[in-house]
Amino acid sequence: MSVDAPSQDQRWPWWPLLPLYPYGCRRTLVRELLPGRIWSFEQLQGVWYVAVPIRMTVLKVADGLMLYAPVAVTAEVRHQLQQLVALHGPVRTIVLPTASGLEHKLPVPAMARAFPEAEVWITPHQWSFPVALPPRLLGFPAGRTRVLGQDGLPHADQLRWLPLGPLDLGLGTFLEYGCFDQATGALLLTDALVAMSSEPPPLFDADPTPLLFHARDRGDEPLLDSVERRRRGWQRLVLFANYLRPAPLDVASLAEVLRTSLAPGCRHSRAHFGVYPFRWRGDWQADVGALLPPGPPRIQVAAVLERLVFPRARPALLAWLRQLASLENLAWLIPAHYEAPVACSSAQLEALANELEARPWAPSEGNWAFLAGIDRTLLRYGLVPSEPPGLAAPTPDRS
Repeated sequence: MSVDAPSQDQRWPWWPLLPLYPYGCRRTLVRELLPGRIWSFEQLQGVWYVAVPIRMTVLKVADGLMLYAPVAVTAEVRHQLQQLVALHGPVRTIVLPTASGLEHKLPVPAMARAFPEAEVWITPHQWSFPVALPPRLLGFPAGRTRVLGQDGLPHADQLRWLPLGPLDLGLGTFLEYGCFDQATGALLLTDALVAMSSEPPPLFDADPTPLLFHARDRGDEPLLDSVERRRRGWQRLVLFANYLRPAPLDVASLAEVLRTSLAPGCRHSRAHFGVYPFRWRGDWQADVGALLPPGPPRIQVAAVLERLVFPRARPALLAWLRQLASLENLAWLIPAHYEAPVACSSAQLEALANELEARPWAPSEGNWAFLAGIDRTLLRYGLVPSEPPGLAAPTPDRS
């Protein structure tokens, strides 16, 4: 299988600030999600071939376009946006709907420079680490940057804005603004909810290398391409992305890694020269089945958020989910990661809230053990609060 070299249109000059795969080269898949109304700009992001989709949603508003959760601003992205501008009017609004997601925050200043007439709206409680910097020094343009809630809300006659938080994370604040387009029934979210498929997304069609890399069992296996190997690699990536170190994964010793390195067929950078320290036990597919049950993609809270962001904030999350469930004419969910659009109803969100309320929250066993260890370490050093956030909403009375 040959892989085309990236064109200049796919390069993102700011990648050294956030060195995530595919580093300085990003392809963008543009899809029309709801005809004449909502479009998706999708790129890959990840570390060491653990790559998942990240999405900017473009929404038609009364006088032009709104960009929700910008992605990396490549020449390809600018070209595709200009095509939409020619049909639907100028980019009026650029929205950063999260206070903590660096992969969503970093592209905003570049997108603002690409569209100098657009207003920029950001959530309150923006933060940086290790030094707290004001929005101006984080790159948000002075004079046309507004704060959601504090300075009003953009396109309030058309859109409903639904904040989750603020929640105290210790080092910073979690705050996410959902956006509900009342005309289409589409709910735009960033990170709080996802829907994942057991099949790899079409974004990998241009270069399936991450899937083929993780479909292997040893570093000396060549990167062979097939539908089944792509599916296998994707399902392992989903386990990685949700649990960081899922239970059926073992890490090989350095001696074993070296023994399988530089094997014939693997002596090139795409195969990382045969360096592959992971060993998957035979029961790993059972864990995939639990996370990705058969049927349409299931709306859920990603495990990494439940265990590291929301472990002591279940009441606030439940209250927010039930607020979303009260939306009239809710029909679609469009998150910034994984599948979109996903059919979504008030009954589904109410059922999700009931399920999360009834089952053990933020477990510490099995696939959750590695995440739980990170949380315990953060608690031990006082980097995250040990009590529920003071600003969290109470659990609704279900009696």
